Order: sequence, then structure tokens, then C-alpha cells
Amino acid sequence: MTKPEVHPVDQGLPAGRLALLGLQHMSIMYAGAVAVPLIVGSALKLDAATIGLLVNADLLVAGIATLIQSIGIGKLLGIRLPVVAGATFSVVNPMILIASQYGLPAVYGAMMASGVFGLLIAKPFAKLIRFFPPLVTGTLLLVIGVSLLGPGAGLIAGNDPSAPDYAALSHILLAFGVLALLVLFTRVLRGFANQIGPLLALAIGLVVAIPLGLVHWDGLSAAGWFGLAAPFHFGAPTFPVAAVLSMCVVILVTFTESTADMIAVGEITGRPPTDSDLARGLATDGFSAVLGGVMNSFPDTAFAQNVGLVRMTGVRSRWVVAVTGGILVLMGLVPKIGAFIAAIPQPVVGGVAVVMFAMVAAVGAQNLRTVEFSGNHNTFVVAVALGVGLLPAFAPKIFQHFPAWLQTIGGSSITVTAVLAFVLNLLFNHLGRRDEPGNLPDVG
Repeated sequence: MTKPEVHPVDQGLPAGRLALLGLQHMSIMYAGAVAVPLIVGSALKLDAATIGLLVNADLLVAGIATLIQSIGIGKLLGIRLPVVAGATFSVVNPMILIASQYGLPAVYGAMMASGVFGLLIAKPFAKLIRFFPPLVTGTLLLVIGVSLLGPGAGLIAGNDPSAPDYAALSHILLAFGVLALLVLFTRVLRGFANQIGPLLALAIGLVVAIPLGLVHWDGLSAAGWFGLAAPFHFGAPTFPVAAVLSMCVVILVTFTESTADMIAVGEITGRPPTDSDLARGLATDGFSAVLGGVMNSFPDTAFAQNVGLVRMTGVRSRWVVAVTGGILVLMGLVPKIGAFIAAIPQPVVGGVAVVMFAMVAAVGAQNLRTVEFSGNHNTFVVAVALGVGLLPAFAPKIFQHFPAWLQTIGGSSITVTAVLAFVLNLLFNHLGRRDEPGNLPDVG
């Protein structure tokens, strides 16, 4: 009697391959993961030691969430797909606003409350999966990929145009050299060597950057071997109503983003998520907010750049991502490991990251290819969602005079696009009488 064939998602790999592929996923997501605590800590004028604790807590919670997403906990948590979790950028502005008005204890109290809210609504939200057809997910993934190119460019050129080393020739050439290596490895290498092409490009880029004086080991010598802030480091949590409501909006935004990414991973791996699978994945996002509130961290979402990596390498095993989760937990507990990874120059990471971000956009475009655009308003839906959704990417402060809760929604291209694509799809394709083909203007 032959054994049933194991699905590639559940397939185990040799230990050496697991380690390298897991490390590769971590290398791709690290810059995005630590950006949130660095931005929030700097905006709140926290000292370097406190920001370091935020980074450690962030990596720890992201690692735990990634482990849960890939391995799962019974029928409660984890989508059991190669989903990498990391801090959501949607939380940055609300955290800064709440901390400025009520203090950090209110930030983490509101985060915990929003996490409980997320756990409660995960299953009902997952029932909405039928309202996330390729028209919605494709448009959203396209905008996620495009909007992430801004941070990708920041990794390469820097984020301060007034800085003397902004867009330095050495940085640009290094990033493009890493990108050229990635193209070469993807074209020439075969098998496992091809799968770790991004990691090889990063490693060679790091070696080349050392004689250029772009690698600084100061943080490595200063980092301790163990460092983790105690729970509720900033004091007992408080729960101002306005702060809780703002964080609940963040959870809804996170769920929308994660839904698109999880559906994309399911399509790439050949295991589309069911309502129950998606509910467990979203519940993990909610759980990460509760845990983040306790451990001085941040809510997590599915990281789009790692979706791009799954597409590029073709490695579908969730156990690879489980190794990534283990590495992140270790980095959260051992700052020296995190300091070593942080020493990789940003242009090196950026040379690979821009391809991963663009790969997400390409997955979105591929989804849109399956959409019927003749005799309906689908072209109009995509146009409005893209046109309005990308405004915050090109004019980040366009909604600065709106109420704080609306800034939470309007400050992110991903959020605006998700809301518009979802609502417009409902309006034109679900509510009321659908227009008959042939009675519409030609918008295709």
C-alpha cells in the first residue's frame, strides 16, 4: 500500500536546507520588521537602550507569531502556510498619536484590547473571503508591492535627502551589484543553489561592503548576550476609549492586508485557504496584538515581501518559515545575533528587497489577469482603487488635517486601496441589480 503523497506545503526538508532557507526569509523581512520600533522610538524620543528593548520585543513576538502561523495550534491559531509575520506599519501613526496624548501605558493597553477584538472577529471576518475575489486581492497586492518600493528605495538611497551620504554612488552601485547578482543566480543556478540565490547575493554584498567601509560592527560589541524587557515595561496598561477605538481600526486594516497576503500564499503554494484556515491566520494577528501589548511590542501582519520570496524561489514548505520563526525568537532573546544582522548595510538589503516588493506587485497583476473586464465596471473599480489608493504613497500628508481615526485609515495606500476595492466590488458586483453586459460604456 503506497503512502499518500505529502503536499509541498507540509514537506520536510534536510536540516541544512531548512536552516539556509529559513535564514533567507529572515534576511528579507528583517529591515521591515525593525523599522517599526525604530520609527516609533525615534518619534517618541526614547533613548537608545529603550529602542533596543523595543526591537528585541518586536523580533520575539514576530518569531512567535511566525511559528504559530506555520505550525499552528490546534483549531485555534495558525494558517499552516509559509506565512512570515512582522510588525505592521499601520500601527506607527496611531501609536505615536496615542503616546503623545495618553502615554505609552495607553498604547499597550489599547493594543491588548484591540487584540481581543481581533480574536473575537477573526471568524466572522474570514467569512467575508468570498468578497475578496481576484479583482480585490489583485488590486490590493499590486498596491502593496508598489507602495513598498518607497521604503525599498529608502534602503538603497537613504531617507534623508539632506544627509551628506544620501544617494551616495557607492550605495547605489552596491545595491545594483547585489541586484545584478540576484538576476545572474536566478538565470544560471539550478536546484537548491537557485532557491538560495537571494541569500547568496546578500552574503556577497556584505563581503563587498566591508572594504568600502559600509559595515560597522560597533553595535555588535555593545550588544548584550541576553536582553528582554519585562512585561509591561512602561507601567500598568490603561484603556482610553479613543485609543482603543484607534487600535481596533488598526486591527481591521491588518486583517485586510493579511487576508490578501494569505490568499496569495495559498494560490502560490497550491493550497488555497478555507474560511477556517483564514480565521486561524487572522486570529494569530489578533493574538500577536495581545502578546505585543504585554511584551512592549507591536501587532503583526503577514509580510508581503516574503510572499514575493515564496513566489520567486518556489519553496513552499511551511517548515522553512517555522525555522525563520525560531531564528527571530532567538534574535529577540540574544541581541548580539540581531546586531550582527543589523550590520548588513541597507543598500545590500535594498538590492534584494526591491525585487521582492515588485514580485508582490507582479502577483497582483497575475491575479488581475483572471478577472473579466468586458461588459462590466471592473476596470473602473481597479482605476478608482489604484488612483485614490496610491495618493498617500506620493503625498504622505494628504490627510493630515482629517481626524486622527481617519488618518489611521487614510495614511496608508494599502488601507485606502483595500477599503475602496472591497466597497466598490460590493457596490458594482454584489448589491442590487447587476448591469447587463452590452448596456455599459466601454471602460475596458
